[in-house]
Amino acid sequence: MKKDQINKDTPIYTISIVSDLLNVSVHTLRMYEREGLIITYKKTSGHRLYSQNDVEKISCIRNAIKEKKVSISAIRMMYSLLPCWKILGCSEEERKQCKAYNNYDNPCWTVIHYNNICANKDCRECPVYAKQASCNSIKDVIKDLTK
Repeated sequence: MKKDQINKDTPIYTISIVSDLLNVSVHTLRMYEREGLIITYKKTSGHRLYSQNDVEKISCIRNAIKEKKVSISAIRMMYSLLPCWKILGCSEEERKQCKAYNNYDNPCWTVIHYNNICANKDCRECPVYAKQASCNSIKDVIKDLTK
């Protein structure tokens, strides 16, 4: 990567900038976070920052809601179908003890993990969370895992 290029995962945009870029209210962005659709980077001061990938995710969410008439709960359910256990290589024993494995309502990054592979992970950095970066990625992930 060149010196003048910014990594697409680097949180650099404030909530007001993202609000302006996507023509969405700050309240709506906070709601998406509360609903588990996005994980916002928070500075020690509590201020939210967003990366270019976050902006793309939010754009996909907006498109699904506005253009395709998909509800927030349906988006959450679709994210919950990402096979996190397969992506992370969880054992059968780990799956038995994992709340996310048997949860069909919320993505794994919204579940509190105890004594498993995800217990000490930053979900923002997790490959499972990264897999839902683009609008088509969930279906693509499932296709790749079933080849």
